[in-house]
Amino acid sequence: MPYGYHGKILHVDLTSGKMKVETPPESFYRKYMGGSAMAMYYILRDVPKGADPLGPENLLAVFDSVVTGASISGQSRINVNAKSPMSGGIGDSQAGGFFPAEFKFAGYDGVVFRGKSPKWVYLTILDGKPELHDASHLLGKITGDVDALLKQEVGDPKAQVMQIGPAAEKGVRFSAIVNMACRMNGRTGMGLVMASKNLKAIVVRGRAKPAVADQKAMVALNKTGPDAIKTNPDMDGLAKFGTAVVVMFNNMIGTLPTRNFNEGQFELAEPISGEKMAETILKARETCYACVVRCKRVIEIEDGIYKFDPIYGGPEYETIGLFGASCGIGDLAVVAQAHQICDMHGIDSITCGATMAFAMECYEKGIINKEDTGGIDLCFGNGDAMLEALLQIATKSGKLGTVLAEGSARAAKIWGKGSDECLTTIKNQEAPAHMPQAKRSLGLIYAVNPFGADHQSSEHDPYYEEGVAEFNLNRLKEIGLGMPQPPHSLGPEKVRFAYLTEVFYSMMDTLELCQFVYGPTWCLYGPTDTAVMVKAVTGWDVTVDELMTVGKRRLNLLRTYNAREGFDRKDDQFPKKFYQPLSGTGPTAGMAVTHEEMETALDEYYKLAGFTNNGIPTRETLKALDIEWAADYLPA
Repeated sequence: MPYGYHGKILHVDLTSGKMKVETPPESFYRKYMGGSAMAMYYILRDVPKGADPLGPENLLAVFDSVVTGASISGQSRINVNAKSPMSGGIGDSQAGGFFPAEFKFAGYDGVVFRGKSPKWVYLTILDGKPELHDASHLLGKITGDVDALLKQEVGDPKAQVMQIGPAAEKGVRFSAIVNMACRMNGRTGMGLVMASKNLKAIVVRGRAKPAVADQKAMVALNKTGPDAIKTNPDMDGLAKFGTAVVVMFNNMIGTLPTRNFNEGQFELAEPISGEKMAETILKARETCYACVVRCKRVIEIEDGIYKFDPIYGGPEYETIGLFGASCGIGDLAVVAQAHQICDMHGIDSITCGATMAFAMECYEKGIINKEDTGGIDLCFGNGDAMLEALLQIATKSGKLGTVLAEGSARAAKIWGKGSDECLTTIKNQEAPAHMPQAKRSLGLIYAVNPFGADHQSSEHDPYYEEGVAEFNLNRLKEIGLGMPQPPHSLGPEKVRFAYLTEVFYSMMDTLELCQFVYGPTWCLYGPTDTAVMVKAVTGWDVTVDELMTVGKRRLNLLRTYNAREGFDRKDDQFPKKFYQPLSGTGPTAGMAVTHEEMETALDEYYKLAGFTNNGIPTRETLKALDIEWAADYLPA
């Protein structure tokens, strides 16, 4: 009997409506462990080279991991992978909440969707039984309404719903997949892929909770969690103020993207901070399954123009940073309303907020005018104009909304006139709210990450710079790091920090672990704890080194897929904006990354990763990772 997982993967052919269950051996689970790595096993083999991301030949893979559903903090996450309609390379996105654990309890470790249904459908998996149902009555409804309706239809208020919103139905390119009406598989356009298959939702409920191998070890780990929150200031701040706790910190160090990444400090940061949210509109602290941290914000606004329904949670740091500071908006109610619109319609708030800031800069510079915006005065700081434009994006309507619903990279090609100088995109994906001009190793990972700029694919620079706390440094030593570097540097050791923490984060995205609970530095549990937890759940005698190997497998599979699709060093590049000195005041004013610095860092990174100088995995590297089969998909 396996511990922690079922040994069952559901395959759904949406074209025919037929389903089958695969039962891979234990060796398969130990090699890939779940999440992205397991999804890539199917995508790399079964999606044809050059496939249309929105065609029936694309796969949509949804996977949890061998530890999902265990009674410990930070394990209830789920991964969605497919060829991305944003980049044309691999798409990858994670979400938390209660859906991931409930999916496991419903009896499966993953589901792979193929083809395209001739009509709109939704899938139920109730106590191990999968079934497709007509979904035509759900079309056009906002996510909160669909969530309630599907729970009513299956007759269980504890059922969990993963769905696309009306934005995906209308073809918004950066559509998300939403569970609990507020937990988002947001990035890389996975919602649009799901819509392209006429798949509206997945509803799960079950009681098949896998046994764990060592319950005593799990109890011991669980006892350390609450105490760690009290004694670790980073965890305490996250619990009290959510991810928005870093608004004021990033503003202080000059890394809060302001007016589309042109400045690093925002004069109205305090009114949109996590502390201000807690003082004013915070209603409750929500959590994911079995997690003690409770970092999810639930807000409520009953008065004024911008009312907010608590079912849609509350804005995270990224939403605040991009719809707030990056759009020059210092009104928390406006930012909260933008968050609510994104959740109601099923839109990635990171991509959307960054696209909005891009459009605002284009408007300020005269690249576009009121004729292009349909009369909207889209200047920085105009909250009403931002929300009007956002509603157009969500409904893919109006002259402006139709263009921006494609994302900023495609909008720049439509507008021309130097609008590309306002972009913050890498591989056509907009950068999140952390500034690579100052966080240089994070910027390197933005560049090399297979699915575009991402802030949760490596550790951030301050944790490996002079003055780092001994607690964090001791954690880093567990993965072979121990020499903090000068601030804002990108020398060989900083590149090594970027690569090794990227490998660790990559492992977490296949074990589907929350990066606020497990990590190489400030989190609740460190690298050694992570290995102890995996061993306690599965019974496998895993080490940190073995887990790092799992992370390397995932990275190499993702990059192998991209290489087959024509991606190489030319795609691991910054937009023009990130090479321009920052304006404004504060510690990062005048700061910029240089082309020479980045090219040298790329050389060092490729060497560490075992790639060619053009950024392609080699057969030797894949063989060393026991995935030589993937080398058959490398370009000739």
